[in-house]
Amino acid sequence: MNTGWLKKVSREAPVLIAGPTASGKSAMALELAVRDGRVIINADALQVYGCWRILTARPTVAEEAQAPHALYGHVGRTDAYSVGHWLRDVQAFLDRPSDRRGDRPSDRPSDRPVVIVGGTGLYFMALTEGLAEVPPVPPAVRAQADALRAGDLAAMVAGLDAATAARIDLANPARVQRAWEVLHSTGRGLADWQAATAPPLIPLHGAEALVLRPDVGWLNARIDSRFDAMVAAGALDEARDALPVWDPALPSARAIGAPELIAYLRGETGLSDAIDAAKLASRQYAKRQRTWLRNRMGGWQAVTPA
Repeated sequence: MNTGWLKKVSREAPVLIAGPTASGKSAMALELAVRDGRVIINADALQVYGCWRILTARPTVAEEAQAPHALYGHVGRTDAYSVGHWLRDVQAFLDRPSDRRGDRPSDRPSDRPVVIVGGTGLYFMALTEGLAEVPPVPPAVRAQADALRAGDLAAMVAGLDAATAARIDLANPARVQRAWEVLHSTGRGLADWQAATAPPLIPLHGAEALVLRPDVGWLNARIDSRFDAMVAAGALDEARDALPVWDPALPSARAIGAPELIAYLRGETGLSDAIDAAKLASRQYAKRQRTWLRNRMGGWQAVTPA
């Protein structure tokens, strides 16, 4: 990793580090946290689940001992956890009681500067642009959406309002379903809800926002070697623990590599084929992330890991 960027980063301002999977984000965040006494806050929608430490490449126990880490592994396998949940959790670390008149500094996490790191672009957009307070989706609408997504995603896309369809990634089934659910449960498109968004917790101009843009060949090699390391470290055991309660419809089941390892444990494929498929899924996921980050984070400072 090129470490020249570190000297240029403020010691006080919030730092945001986004990038595709396996690009070295966590190592950068840890280096900053150790230097500045920062709290590292997770912005990865899969690293929130307690059932996946190895498979989602959460920081190790040794890394967690070097600096405070927050919002990692705190959500149960079957629990709902949305970007709204995440934003409310982050808020606690941005309230700075020592900034208020009459308060004294303390060692509470909210008194420390933060580095927020992850690969979930939607989290960062909500953090820096604000999040629309959309009402919960009724279970009946969710069930209808699940069935439609499984049977005819094109029909779901066709059922979106034009403004929302123009703003979301139509190749991402989860984003399409969310937009469809909002429209059909509230009568208003997601884009309309987003137009009435509250102020952001951290405006982009109030932070140092870094986005990693790695060489594709370098990144793909890291993805492959990292997955081999995950298997060696016990990723199969994590999948084996999930097997009795496996439900592919759960958000936690979207952990990259989990469906492939579950297929192996069910005897549906060989281990080598499962690992190859998981590596391919990881590379495809990284490609989608790179596209999203390129299209939506043009105003962020680009850092090239090497």
